[in-house]
Amino acid sequence: MNDSSLLTRSAADVASDIAAGRLPRDAALEASLAAMASENAGPDGLNAVLWSDAAGAHADIAALSLNPMQLLTGIPVAIKDNIATRTMPTTCGSKILEGYVSPFEATVIARLRAAGAVIPMKTNMDEFAMGSSTENSAYGVTQHPLDHTRVPGGSSGGSAAVVAAGVTRIALGSETGGSVRQPAAFCGIVGVKPTYGRVSRHGLVAFASSLDQVGVFGTTVDDAALGLQVIAGVDPLDSTTVDVPVADYRAARSVADDQPLTGVVVGRPVEYYPESLDPRMRTLLERSADHLRALGAEVRDVSLPHTSLAIPVYYIVAPAEASSNLARFDGVRYGLRVEGDGLRGMYEATRSQGFGPEVTRRILLGTYVLSAGYYDAYYKRAMAVRRLIADDFTKVFASGVHVLLTPTTPSTAFLAGSRSDPYEMYLSDIFTATANLAGVPAMSQPIGRIDGLPVGGQLLAAHFDESTMFRVAYALERALGREAHT
Repeated sequence: MNDSSLLTRSAADVASDIAAGRLPRDAALEASLAAMASENAGPDGLNAVLWSDAAGAHADIAALSLNPMQLLTGIPVAIKDNIATRTMPTTCGSKILEGYVSPFEATVIARLRAAGAVIPMKTNMDEFAMGSSTENSAYGVTQHPLDHTRVPGGSSGGSAAVVAAGVTRIALGSETGGSVRQPAAFCGIVGVKPTYGRVSRHGLVAFASSLDQVGVFGTTVDDAALGLQVIAGVDPLDSTTVDVPVADYRAARSVADDQPLTGVVVGRPVEYYPESLDPRMRTLLERSADHLRALGAEVRDVSLPHTSLAIPVYYIVAPAEASSNLARFDGVRYGLRVEGDGLRGMYEATRSQGFGPEVTRRILLGTYVLSAGYYDAYYKRAMAVRRLIADDFTKVFASGVHVLLTPTTPSTAFLAGSRSDPYEMYLSDIFTATANLAGVPAMSQPIGRIDGLPVGGQLLAAHFDESTMFRVAYALERALGREAHT
């Protein structure tokens, strides 16, 4: 059965119908595979899917137990190519891991399968998650689903593109400095970064371990909430996960009261609304704030005074940790091996040919800031300022603010090839990197369009308070209605 209309229904509704026998168990999978064949391949395709396993997905569907308690029964979920699966390669968009198939699966994959989901595809990404455009993949550039002259964002651009193109309703990505929220904003979908420690990183190939997180894309707030509901929770295989109860993130979806946000205080950090912000984007954010007020929320201006230091701090801490983490890709144990003159020659040849220019740049930068004589001047000082950035959030939320409303990105999706200056590209994360440095949950959702291109509004909440964040997101999504996509 191939019914493309299934892809316009919520993942929860389709899963419920499959579990109850009202739909064939392969209905959603067939629709997704057909959409993938239509959208991804060929010279005009998105190039969003790197690896697929239709046969394996069909086998999983055939063996599926139709259990109404499984939240994702029969639902296909796309997976970013840096999350370990046994059925498809895990290459991180890099030649150095070309053909590598993991001997184990990530915890988030095991939890998806336990919830009845199937995993038919792995998506394109910036190499080792280092980039903001998915132009750095060793396997070609991913196109923006609405305008092929533009980027879908990064580094999880492939996952964002397949959700925006209607190939799947839910996809997993990863975040280090905004790599779920930024492409979600560019592509006009929902992207969620949970609290650091809320979701297991076991099986996520490390870039910067103190910043990395698995995140969720959804066509709607409900799809994203459902995806996070399934993968969240403490994991004995990841000591950074925290044993904090996982609430029902979808509980707020049924709120029909005229003022569902009564008692909620929404803060607008003045540092996120600079004079340079596109006035059209400012107007869309003001419209969103007006809707929140109409729903009963109080909206007030607040300050996060160390925000301007986030990008310098991020681009010291993240490359430093990447320099350490990526040392394991040496041509000895797995992946690419290029022979050279002796052991050192093999290391140099393998890493020179296996890593692309952006990964090489960040490894060199990270090695430099960790080197003798520079550690105190750069890395140690950056970690001290990171603490100040985290304290800013703690103080704001302690003052009675429940969520923050900000732009997700400083612009709409930019033209492919238009940002050759690395620093200019790094500034794409100017509104997102703070949440990673502080470890707080954050999400992007559509709030309108500029010249036909989506604009994302960002909500941030206190540690482990994803429930309040989703409560506001559900209410705003309902209030905006069609305005979110016009």
